Amino acid sequence: MPISIFFAIALLCLLAGWVFINFYRRHMQGEDAPEQSVDVIVLDKQAIETENTRPGEEDQEYWIYVQRGRVGPKREFQVGIHYFHALNPGDKGTLTYQGDKFLHFAIKRP
Repeated sequence: MPISIFFAIALLCLLAGWVFINFYRRHMQGEDAPEQSVDVIVLDKQAIETENTRPGEEDQEYWIYVQRGRVGPKREFQVGIHYFHALNPGDKGTLTYQGDKFLHFAIKRP
């Protein structure tokens, strides 16, 4: 076999790795991710106790779990206490986020 085939395969593997790493950083870790807005349904919410908090810090983390449509992907976002208390399972609205960072939720009332 000619060496150019091995060179082409190695080059394609490097290109695929680079594309995967950039995709992962942007969409999973939120680095340089674009701000996006989607219509979602709040599935659940949860308050988690945090350990080793200092005086004046929050002793809980607040999370909401949302789904895009009926069969869309499920996501989780850490939110502030005000959003946590304002949102309930079953609420529908527009979620604005950037990567894995929650930005805003606008409830759509019937």
